[in-house]
Amino acid sequence: MQAEPQADGWKCTVQVGDGAASRHTVRVRAADLERLGRAGEKPEQLVTRAFEFLLAREPASSILRDFELADISRYFPEFERMIRA
Repeated sequence: MQAEPQADGWKCTVQVGDGAASRHTVRVRAADLERLGRAGEKPEQLVTRAFEFLLAREPASSILRDFELADISRYFPEFERMIRA
C-alpha cells in the first residue's frame, strides 16, 4: 500500500489479491485519522484495518474503487465503533 500526502490528509492506494487484483483509492483526512486511528497509527495502518473490516463483510469486487474512509460508515453504521475498538 502507498500513502501519498495530500493537502488535507493522504491518498492511499490499496491492492487486494494477486493476479486479477482489485485496486482501490482511499482518501484519509487528517481529522479522520485522529478520530478513528489508534495512538501513533499511520494512515496506511488505519486503511489496512478498514479493509480487513470491509473484506470480512463483502468481496473485494464489491468494495468501491475510489472513496473517502469516512464513507464506509454510510454503508456500515457500525464501522466507526468497531474500528476504534
